[in-house]
Amino acid sequence: MDKKRLEMLRARYAGSGGNDADNPLFNAVASVQFRHGDRRSWPFAGVATFMGLPHIANPLATGALAGVDVAVIGVPMDLGVTNRAGARLGPRAVRAIERIGPMDHVLGIAPGLRLSAADVGDVPMDSRFDLARCHAEIEAHFRALHAAGVRTLAVGGDHSISYPILRALGRDRPLGLVHIDAHCDTGGIFEGSKFHHGGPFRQAVLDGVLDPERTIQIGIRGGAEYLWEFSTVSGMTVIHAETAVSMGMEAVAAEARRVVGQGPVYISFDIDSIDPGFAPGTGTPEVGGLAPREVLALLRGLVGLDIAGADVVEVAPQYDATSNTAHVAAQVLFTELCLMAASWPERAG
Repeated sequence: MDKKRLEMLRARYAGSGGNDADNPLFNAVASVQFRHGDRRSWPFAGVATFMGLPHIANPLATGALAGVDVAVIGVPMDLGVTNRAGARLGPRAVRAIERIGPMDHVLGIAPGLRLSAADVGDVPMDSRFDLARCHAEIEAHFRALHAAGVRTLAVGGDHSISYPILRALGRDRPLGLVHIDAHCDTGGIFEGSKFHHGGPFRQAVLDGVLDPERTIQIGIRGGAEYLWEFSTVSGMTVIHAETAVSMGMEAVAAEARRVVGQGPVYISFDIDSIDPGFAPGTGTPEVGGLAPREVLALLRGLVGLDIAGADVVEVAPQYDATSNTAHVAAQVLFTELCLMAASWPERAG
């Protein structure tokens, strides 16, 4: 071993801590993470919030959201499922994941250096039995957050929650959509209901809050293809899972950017887009899905888009004893936060 190098390393690092780095970005991140010295909050103690973000218990109170740029909000409702229930437990499972953030090493983005985020708890819903009523309450809550100038990062819940969120965020201008899923979720009325998790994006188009020609659906597969004709007829771009893999994630991301263009975009991520070998904890698993690494590469390829809001849905943790599904979901949620943060400049100092 080179003795001079060893002496240099000893002089530089023998007494240094985690908040002493030469790389400017690393040093900036460390200065936030270790701003109270080398003692940090225990990740397994206290009230769980996503990434350990500050908790705002009543976000709609006057002045509660002052200075907040992005609100992480749980939507623990799964009354719209058509197969296995349990996504109502998704927000708790995702919040319980400890090792998420503070930076994405590929994008070189640490959200905490660019924006202020808070976990604002769950959407208050009055009835655990009434799907339409829950949707109305979700829409009203997201509309109020949007009116406060806060962007939203939602954790479901079943995929039907995306419909009222799109109604809240797209009421002034129809949004584009990057939808990563095993299913197109553009089905019609089933058993007298149009509010189920198999049809949110059909309803959003028909309500004029989602632009189908600026919508791309990625990872589609399984035996329900006969239900998704609305996607192609309305002008959506559909990339099946097999095609996405053969194209490669860089090409898929480029196609997504072409489709959605320059306007505001919503990102909706269903955990069943991931192959159940990696993420079994969901109500409608479909074999042959994407790998977590592929999904992260795809999302990172969307950096620079105008992200109006995003979600991660359909995590049903009771079907996964390993907690891997919640880990993947939390990492996707963090990556979506990084995409939002990309539109904020780094703070000086």
